[in-house]
Amino acid sequence: MKYNFIDDIIPYTGTQLASHWIYENYGILGDATVAFIGASDVPLQNMVDLEDVRNNDYIYSKNMLNFITEIFGMSLREGVVIQRLFSSVIQNRINSELGGDIIRRRGDDLFYKDTQKLSVSICTVSPTSVLIHTGLNIDGHGAPVEAAGLTSDLGIDKIKPLAMSCMRTLTDEWEDINRSCCKVKAVY
Repeated sequence: MKYNFIDDIIPYTGTQLASHWIYENYGILGDATVAFIGASDVPLQNMVDLEDVRNNDYIYSKNMLNFITEIFGMSLREGVVIQRLFSSVIQNRINSELGGDIIRRRGDDLFYKDTQKLSVSICTVSPTSVLIHTGLNIDGHGAPVEAAGLTSDLGIDKIKPLAMSCMRTLTDEWEDINRSCCKVKAVY
């Protein structure tokens, strides 16, 4: 798996959750994760979480750290496992930086003080790949739910190093999973 931080400010609208978006825009072919910063405003017509659509919920953040992950040759269930693994990676990285058990994970969501939502995340499937979006509020003010932000509430202002560390750990896990699959023999 390859990874990259995109320095451009990119508003997240949900249209980035599309097969080959990473390759078409950044030339990274194959399994990959990219991160970028930008406001998030996802209209209902771009949302893939049907529960949120039915509830008329929407995604909005003034400023968010966004991750797009695309993995080929995988089922949706396997993608959800990777999505939750990545949420755990982010949780561990933030807790390590803050020096305590500050961030809690419930499913694919991360919370500060058990009630303030730090993240949004969704996993879906295309005809060719699994696609995952994970977004972390940098500024939680103005979100449609009680929210926390990396900078506004947690005091984390070095966003790029945080993103790079999380993507590097996910990539290391991915490579180790692949290695583990290759080193065992079948049993009959």
